Amino acid sequence: MSRIGKHPVAIPAGVTASVAGDAIVVKGKLGELKAHIPAGASVAIEGDKIVVSPTAKTKQGITAWGTARANINNMVKGVSVGFTKKLELIGVGYKAIVQGQNLKLTLGFSHDIDYKLPAGIKAAAAEPTKLELSGFDKQLLGQVASEIRSFRPPEPYKGKGVKYDGETILRKAGKKK
Repeated sequence: MSRIGKHPVAIPAGVTASVAGDAIVVKGKLGELKAHIPAGASVAIEGDKIVVSPTAKTKQGITAWGTARANINNMVKGVSVGFTKKLELIGVGYKAIVQGQNLKLTLGFSHDIDYKLPAGIKAAAAEPTKLELSGFDKQLLGQVASEIRSFRPPEPYKGKGVKYDGETILRKAGKKK
């Protein structure tokens, strides 16, 4: 096992963190995130580092230790730098139009799909077939990208649909003579 929990999380300049009971709050230039500390892990702030340690050497304590450390690292990275996810729309006539916090998707259905982006998530479409989502909450960003992809997942014969940038689609051969 990697024991990722052993490594402390560095707090960059411009980011503040505080622990209150079983919750941790991280504030930065992009926003503020609050998370619950799971049972089995304890969090302490030592100078410019956040140290996570297990409360017990049980299987549950060690898993909570690694999970808490990874979540805290994502929070610190999110409020300081942010995260992005890129989506590609592959298909004839497939396109995405960003209108403020609304996203209008044309995905080959008889109607367009209007998707309201949640607070904290921004979208940009440099090209009509390329969509870039950005935000400071990694979990919310992944959820939004997954919901958009679920409107038209890529199909295995022609590869049409919404896919993540860099994702490979296993293709099938189709009909044979």
